[in-house]
Amino acid sequence: MASSSNSQQARAALAQRLREIRKDSGLTARELAARAGWHESKCSRLENGRTLPSDSDLRAWAWHCDATDLAADLIATARNIQGAYVEWQRMERSGLRRAQESVLPVWERTRHFRTYASAVFPGLLQTRAYTEAVLRSIKNRRVPIDDVEAAVQVRMDKQRLLYEGPRRFAFLLEESVLRNRIGKREDMAELLGNLLRLAKLPNLSLGVIPLDADRTGMWPVESFWLFDDAQVNVELVAAYLTVTQPNEVAAYARTFTALADIAVHGPAARTLIEEAVEALSAPRQVP
Repeated sequence: MASSSNSQQARAALAQRLREIRKDSGLTARELAARAGWHESKCSRLENGRTLPSDSDLRAWAWHCDATDLAADLIATARNIQGAYVEWQRMERSGLRRAQESVLPVWERTRHFRTYASAVFPGLLQTRAYTEAVLRSIKNRRVPIDDVEAAVQVRMDKQRLLYEGPRRFAFLLEESVLRNRIGKREDMAELLGNLLRLAKLPNLSLGVIPLDADRTGMWPVESFWLFDDAQVNVELVAAYLTVTQPNEVAAYARTFTALADIAVHGPAARTLIEEAVEALSAPRQVP
């Protein structure tokens, strides 16, 4: 999916929604412009997607169309269009350290973290060796600047959040994440041992979805981070996706709950982790 086409489709959808809201109110474009104190051509530009509305434009549109309950979603949609879909090439053009630092503000202000991982361990659960292997792999695939060591340190420093302030963390991992080897076997063993230790933190909940779980009701989805009830971040193959529209954030929250329902926790999760550790030292089967 190209960033430009994604943005154009989103702009067109927002413009169509504004047109529908105006028509439902019974106002003509000229009447709405007059009430809002705009030049009459502005409504046309907004309804045709030629101009992206500001927050104040959307509040005025909702107010004069007697649809103030829609203002928050409209504003979130417009903000999503402006910065939701960021290609990795653009995000990482100054190196991996800057990319790691760019997400710090939302992490600092979040009090309830919910994370689902379907492929790779979440950064807050990673060890230094695992992080270095992950970021080195990313650097080799798509980043010309080699600042992996500095980027690793930023991610390690971020783990202080596990111990600072009244924060709560809920992690859901597919069992395959425990088995996907990134780096050396001894590094994976260290990572899994660290996971067992972190699972004992009083502010941290850990669930593992077994390989043989019944996925009829909820199959694996893309990995995502849910920050309070305000924002979701998703790492796609080509880009970094930020979701802030309330109804979309709520959809991810419902998905997290559904995934948690089929995960195992406590001793059962610990058993799956210990089995993954044992598998690292088991002799490989030769067909």
